[in-house]
Formats: sequence, C-alpha cells, structure tokens
Amino acid sequence: YVMNGPSQRFEPVNDKYHYYDGDALLRAIYFRDGKASFRQKYLRNGAFIVEDKAGKAIWPGLAGPYDFRLPGTPIKDVSNTDVIFYNGKLLSLWYMAGDPYQIDPLTLETVGRERLGGKLKHHVSAHSKSDPFTGEMFFFNYQDEPPYMSYGMANPDGTLRFDVDIDLAGPRSPHDMGLTENYAILHDLPFYHDVDLLRKHGRRVMGFHRDVPARFGLIDRFGRSPKVQWFEASPCYILHISNSWEEGEWVHMTGCRQDNPMPMKDPADKHLASMMAYRRRTHVMYKWSFNTRTGETREGEMDDLNTEFPTVNANFVGRKTRYAYNQILPLPHEGSLEGRCQTFSGFVRYDLEGGAMQRYDYGAGVYGSEAPIAPAHGATRDTAEGKAYAVSFVTDSNDWSSACLIFDAEDITRPIAKVKIPRRISIGFHTTWVDGAQIWPAA
Repeated sequence: YVMNGPSQRFEPVNDKYHYYDGDALLRAIYFRDGKASFRQKYLRNGAFIVEDKAGKAIWPGLAGPYDFRLPGTPIKDVSNTDVIFYNGKLLSLWYMAGDPYQIDPLTLETVGRERLGGKLKHHVSAHSKSDPFTGEMFFFNYQDEPPYMSYGMANPDGTLRFDVDIDLAGPRSPHDMGLTENYAILHDLPFYHDVDLLRKHGRRVMGFHRDVPARFGLIDRFGRSPKVQWFEASPCYILHISNSWEEGEWVHMTGCRQDNPMPMKDPADKHLASMMAYRRRTHVMYKWSFNTRTGETREGEMDDLNTEFPTVNANFVGRKTRYAYNQILPLPHEGSLEGRCQTFSGFVRYDLEGGAMQRYDYGAGVYGSEAPIAPAHGATRDTAEGKAYAVSFVTDSNDWSSACLIFDAEDITRPIAKVKIPRRISIGFHTTWVDGAQIWPAA
C-alpha cells in the first residue's frame, strides 16, 4: 500500500503557501510472511533536484503568481497527487498535468522520467489508469494551448500505443476519467480558468459557468477509432470517479459530484480564506448513464453524504461493481479540525444495488487516507467482489501517532488489524495497492 502526498521542504516563494505545493513524499507499507515494514522517501523529479541544489524554493506554488520566465512550468511541478503501478514501477502523477516519474516500488528510489519509449511528447495528468490484468496504461493530458486535451494508451512493455488529440472549445481542467471494457470517458466540465488573465497577471482564477452543460466524451478505449461521442449533463464539477461499466447500449459512471465547485469562504479563515474555502465544497455520490445508440443521458444523486476519494475492488475497475468505498468529509460545522480543514473523518461502503451503507468513523481528532481495495490472495475477476481488504493510513492528532488500519471489505465497521507506524504520517492524497507477486521475484 503506497500513498503519494505533499511535504514542504523550503520556505515558499512570495510567502504564499498552499499545502498542495509540498514536494511528493511516497509512504509505503509492505506485508510479507506475516510481517509489515514501512518506508518513506521523497520523489526526486526535475524541480526537486533544482531546488535541492539551490537550497531554497525556486518556483511559486498554487497561490502564485505564476512566473512564465521560469524553466519548465510557471509553478512547481511537484508530482505529488497520484500514484499508479505500471510496467514494474510506480508512477507519480500531478493533477495540474506534469511529467510522470518512475519509482522503484521496493526502495521508493526515483528511477527517472517516464517517456514511453521516447514517444511521450507532452505532460500526463493525475488519474491515469493501469489495467492490473493486461498491464496496459490509459492516460489523458490537458493544457492551455491547442490541442487542449489528448487521450492515449501505453503497452505493457512501456511503449506508446497511440496518442490522439481531443477537440475542445478551450482550456479545461478535468481531474479524472472513466474507463470501461471498451470506452474511455473524458470530462469537459464548465469549471475552468481565464487563460488571458493568467498570462497577463499570473493568476489562475477559476470560474463556474452554470449556463454551460457538463459534457462527457466516450472514445474507443483501445484507439480503434478517434471518434468521440459526446453526452451533455447538468453543469457540475467532478474530482473523482468511483467506477464505470457497460450494460448493453448503456454506459454507466459513478462518482462524487459537486453541484457548485466555487468555494464557500468563511471570514474566520483570514489569510487562509481561499485555501480553506476550496476545501469546503460538498461532494455527493452520483450516477450518470449514457445511451450509445440514442445519445440519451440519465443522471441522479445516489446519496447526500459529503464523501470523496471513492475506490472499488481493483479487480473490477471497468466492470460492474456493487460496492464503492468513500472517505467522509465533514461539513464545516461538524468539528474544528475535521470540519475546518476537511480531513477524512471516516469512510463508508455503499451498496449501489441494495442501498445499504456501512460506516466506520476514525475517531475524534483522527484523520484517515484514501483506502484502496486490495483483492484477497488468489482472487480474480470471477471471485466475489467482497473478497478483498480495505487499507488506510490514519494519524491521531491527539498524540500525533500514526497507524495502518486493515478492514475486511465485506464488513468495514471495525478494523481486523492495526499496524503501528514508527513516525507521523502527514496528510496525503492518492494511493494504490500492488500485489506482492508483481514486485517480489518468485522464491
């Protein structure tokens, strides 16, 4: 189980700091022969090495202002958002679209930039997908110049299969994509920034355009056709998809929807107003369905609990799933630390067919991490979906101790094991689970 997340090393440029700006710090726990071991290490990407040599921060962070005179990117590419497993290595990815970096899964040492056999010509966004059965990787990119989006696929051996441009009306800020057995689902959402303002003033000012529908584009997953079939839905923004699958002429997608992604500011936040406000948005479990024959869209809310970072059994990504495992985000009035900082206070298992919900609360002052669903040893796509485990790092702010909790995926109301971690684990972002057979050579 490995988690990517931010850890600031130097005093920020311009005295403006957002905790998304921290350097990528990989934290991993390994289970083997009935024992657990822990390791953490910084990712040494290009920006890290430059600042490490200088002994200070060079690039501004998310709060800006963007500096287009700097090499590479006008803000620091920290590669601290996501981590996936591909071609025998971990890959770190950045949600603003940056250079993917290879990491040795056992040592967490940085191997180097992922170039897909020298054919990758642009950045890659977070939430690219790797197929645990075929070893293929599916990715997207977005940028401020045409083409504003691209979609591609990489072979299991680390070479590029194809990379196609996607026609959009202008720059967008997609965060995730769906993947089914035959389609990739691309997002064109009406929450984006003004590029002219960014270029002129160095400020990335986001705006939500309620008069513009959300659009979802179905493209052949394997590149057999570059045609995109677009579907319109009610305006919204989406950070994370739970899963997508096909049933006849229908393609379904579940995830966490924001009805209004604009921040809700609280004067009590003072100088942290913008950062804290963006963490106060509400996200609810939602389902979209697209009819590939008629072009019809159906959509609707599945639950009103404020949850995010949804996961499913890794064996069932792209296939119909009954269960989704989401982290709970308390609303602002629901506690000081959890409500104001929007840490994960617990998690739930949704039964998307029966409607039941299981819930586990981490405890007062305890925050958790995204919980990937690890298939049980020997499990396949023919094995019951619930034959798996949920794994999460937790940190107790009462004494700043950290641990790893393990749950039976069929009953998350209490952990079946707790492993103490020898150091405090700071808040992280996304995680992944890698089967030991993929990283340890056979005995």
